[in-house]
Amino acid sequence: MRVVAVAVTDDSLSVDLNDGRTIAVPIGWYPCLADGTAAERANVQISGAGYGLHWPDLDEDIGLDGLLLGKRSTEKAASFERWLQRRSAG
Repeated sequence: MRVVAVAVTDDSLSVDLNDGRTIAVPIGWYPCLADGTAAERANVQISGAGYGLHWPDLDEDIGLDGLLLGKRSTEKAASFERWLQRRSAG
């Protein structure tokens, strides 16, 4: 199975799969997405032949396997804090 469509709202990330399923998770599972603007979240690329998602404006990557397993971001708080500082400086 592969990702065929992506939608990100203020509350959730949802992906449509080529087998007919839709998977939705809370956007809060991914702090970089939650902190991004609507325009930044909308600029998503389906990558890895449909097995991943990439947000170039946010430097965020999420794999389909993790979504299927219900895994949240594993980014550490210190790493996210550095990301926020770089974001505010730019």
